[in-house]
Amino acid sequence: MLFEWLKKYMPRGIYGRGALILLVPVVVIQIVVIVAFSQRYFADITRQLSRGVVAEISLYVVSADTLPMAQVPLALQELDERLGFASTFGAEAPVADQRRWYDYSSRVIEQELRSAIDGVEGMDVASDTQRVRVSIMTEAGRLTLDVPRRRASAANPHQLVVWTAFTGLVMTLIAFIFLRNQLRPIRQLARAAESFGRGESRPYRPAGAIEVRSAGAAFLNMRSRIERQIEQRTLMLSGVSHDLRTPLTRIRLGLSMLDVPEADAEEVTAMQADLDEMERLIEAFLDFARSDATEDPEAVDLVAFVEAAKERAERAGGVVELGDMPDQEVVLKLRPVALARALDNLMSNARRYGTTARIGLALFERAVVISVEDDGPGIALEGRERALQPFVRLDESRNQNRGSGVGLGLAIAHDVARRHGGTLRLGESAGLGGLKADLVLAR
Repeated sequence: MLFEWLKKYMPRGIYGRGALILLVPVVVIQIVVIVAFSQRYFADITRQLSRGVVAEISLYVVSADTLPMAQVPLALQELDERLGFASTFGAEAPVADQRRWYDYSSRVIEQELRSAIDGVEGMDVASDTQRVRVSIMTEAGRLTLDVPRRRASAANPHQLVVWTAFTGLVMTLIAFIFLRNQLRPIRQLARAAESFGRGESRPYRPAGAIEVRSAGAAFLNMRSRIERQIEQRTLMLSGVSHDLRTPLTRIRLGLSMLDVPEADAEEVTAMQADLDEMERLIEAFLDFARSDATEDPEAVDLVAFVEAAKERAERAGGVVELGDMPDQEVVLKLRPVALARALDNLMSNARRYGTTARIGLALFERAVVISVEDDGPGIALEGRERALQPFVRLDESRNQNRGSGVGLGLAIAHDVARRHGGTLRLGESAGLGGLKADLVLAR
């Protein structure tokens, strides 16, 4: 439970965690050293010095109690000259207790004075930090003494704290510089991996420690293999689709030139419809191949981009509403052709399975979400994950007789979202009651 509670307050960045690992031991060691040293060294030295001062103050008390009143001032003056104290006899008001909260050695002085000398009324170590002022009620009257502070306690005990803190700060800064140099290659690797997740091939050169260099080299090899696989996949699908179009064109041309009896015309028409279906399949395959193709990112205003997608859907004959939109411009570096294809697929699905569609844009701290909703039958919860896979048709939840889809629309949109560092989420529309597709794009 304690570790779970601490996780909420721990830094999440590598710099924050590295600084925490660096600072916690330094601070703890400094505190332990200061406390232990002050207790064992300063307290012991102060106690020894205070006992000497107690013995010297006892001479004043004995002189005031035993000598005749006429000889007391001369005796006190002689003691002041020999001991370096400043005494006053017969003061009207006692000394009030004054002590700064951080002056821990003054507590030791007060304890020694009050435990060894009877009649101590008060001690002031705050009015003048260089002297200890104490008042004692003797049998002959009130005795006030000013004792040099260096005679009663260790000199400048705060210097240990100051020098320890200063040295710890300097060493922490030096260690942080080295830590930053060690963490910089890790951050560069993270930025390169994050950019590649959005489809950008960012320049990266392995640097840093051996382990970081090894991870960087593995990342470069992985990126090269993925890029080669994407290129080979694109070329293969494009080549297959192109090669299929040539015989389809010849068949279509041959069917159009056939002179058949009227009884066989229906069969020819059906064959032409099959050819149209095959061409639509080929176009879908090409779209799916182009979703992974390399396209340079551009700065795009998503507000205008979403409004343009709405206009295209309306020109295609659908009823499209504009949902919630941000007031300001939302400019991101995106692949406009691929993103337009993904939105068109989502809008086409919404028009195919419903009568009304709605598109909106929501802005968050680390992502933007383009939502496409419809009033159709939606997709059941258990089928939403399968719906994102290529060539999957969910006849139970989406009536395929309403259109000629091949099961690639959501897969293409999902691939485009992943190429932009996001994802495609399927849910239920609260306003229209049908499917809600959230196209999440990283900022």
